[in-house]
Amino acid sequence: MRLGVLDVGSNTVHLLVVDAHPGAHPLPAHSHKAELRLAQLLDGDGAIGPEGVDKLISVIDRALQAAEDKGVEDLLPFATSAVREATNADEVLARVQDETGVRLQVLTGAEEARLTFLAARRWYGWSAGKLLVLDIGGGSLEIAFGMDEEPDAAVSLPLGAGRLTAGWLPGDRPGPEEIRALRRHVRAQIARTVGEFSRLGMPDHVVATSKTFKQLARIAGAAGSDEGRYVQRELKRESLEAWVPRLAAMTPEQRAELPGVSAGRAGQLLAGALVAEGAMDLFGVEALEICPWALREGVILRRLDHMDAEPTP
Repeated sequence: MRLGVLDVGSNTVHLLVVDAHPGAHPLPAHSHKAELRLAQLLDGDGAIGPEGVDKLISVIDRALQAAEDKGVEDLLPFATSAVREATNADEVLARVQDETGVRLQVLTGAEEARLTFLAARRWYGWSAGKLLVLDIGGGSLEIAFGMDEEPDAAVSLPLGAGRLTAGWLPGDRPGPEEIRALRRHVRAQIARTVGEFSRLGMPDHVVATSKTFKQLARIAGAAGSDEGRYVQRELKRESLEAWVPRLAAMTPEQRAELPGVSAGRAGQLLAGALVAEGAMDLFGVEALEICPWALREGVILRRLDHMDAEPTP
C-alpha cells in the first residue's frame, strides 16, 4: 500500500509518501513540503486569521494533488500545536474540511510525544533499553521516556522554536537581556517536568528528532544528509554550549550560511538551541543521537499496526 501522511505543523505542511505494509520497513517514496509558519499567523487573540486559513487551504490543495499524482491510496492527515492551540481551531478545521475534503485529526501534545517515541523505539529496537526521546517542533517540545513501545511518561511543553522566537526574540539580533530572559523561561518550564522522569530511572539511550536537532547536530560537526540516513549522528552538549553564543551573535542571514541550516528556519535556530541546551543540561545528557524517524513515521507505524490487527476477510 502507498500511504501518505499530511502533517500540518507549526512551521510547515509536509506530505510524506511511503510504500508500506504490516511487518515491513516503510520506504519513503516522495516528500512534498511548504513553509507556512502557522504559529506566526496567529492574531492578538490567538486565532488564525482569514488570510492564514486561505494559505492553509491552498497548501493542502497542492499537497492533495501531489498525493494523487504519486498514487496514494490512504491519506493520514493530522495537525499539531499551531492548529490545536488556535482559539478558532474548530472553525479552521471545519473550513478545511468543507473546502478540501480533508478532515484533520488534531493530535494532543501527549499523543505527539507518544507517537514520536514509537517511531524512535522501532528505529532503535529493544536493544536500546530505556529511551529518552526529545523533539523540538515549531510550537512545542515533546519529551518521552520508557522501556516499551508505549512510553511510561510523555509530556508536551509550549517551547517550540517558532513560538519562542516570535514571542521572545524580536528582530534579527536580540540583545543579551532578551536571550537571558528566554533562557530562564525555557529552563523553568523544563525543570517542572524533570522530577516526573527522574523517578523512572536513568535512560540507556537518549535520542532526539526534529529539524532543529538535526540542524544543531550538523553545525556541530555531524554528517550531512547526503551521507544517508543510516549514518550515526550525534550532538554533544559541550559542542552545543559553545555554539549558543555564536548563534546569538549572528543574524538569520549569517546562520543560513551554516552547513545544513535552511533560510526558512535560520531565524528560529537560536531559540531552538536554547531549548536543546536546557533540556540536555537539566536531564543530565552529555550526548544524544539523532533519530531519522519522528512523528510522521510514528503515525504511519500506528496505522500499519491497526491494519495488521484487522481480521482478514
